[in-house]
Amino acid sequence: MIRFLPLILFVVLAIVLYRGLSLNPQELPSALIGKPVPAFNLSSVKDKNAQFTAADLKGEIVLLNVWGTWCPGCRVEHPYLLDLAKSDRFTLYGVNYKDERSIAREWLDKLGDPYVFSLFDEMGSLGLNLGVYGAPETFIIDHHGLIRMRYAGIVDSNSWAQKFEPVVKMIEQEIARGE
Repeated sequence: MIRFLPLILFVVLAIVLYRGLSLNPQELPSALIGKPVPAFNLSSVKDKNAQFTAADLKGEIVLLNVWGTWCPGCRVEHPYLLDLAKSDRFTLYGVNYKDERSIAREWLDKLGDPYVFSLFDEMGSLGLNLGVYGAPETFIIDHHGLIRMRYAGIVDSNSWAQKFEPVVKMIEQEIARGE
């Protein structure tokens, strides 16, 4: 039996890897769907003295975008985020994830700042509590402060139409019904 152990381990590993190839990384499950945003106390990218908590994200529909200057996908989605920020249907906040404040500030000054404010998560503590695998990732948070959707990947017109718009509409309908 022991002489077949390497073969058994190889077969198990092959099955796990094959299963991993069939998964869509943008549809990673999140244990936080339907739960409040984890507690945090972070400064913003632009003001290290300003402190924000999860309470600052309540009361409206929120898009919480996790980004970093080191993230090529974040640069790709940035122009689309600038367009989204013009909408009055939701509020866009950022989480600058595992970055340097001065470089992040320079990025926003140079490329435009779509966020009401961007939390400075230098150590990745909020990202860890949100279950972030990397950037970009975007969360939809409802008017009760509950996470309704997590999206891993670039936000663009296609992902917006297919993933974000239905959830935002559903929350808008709930707000209209007084729920």
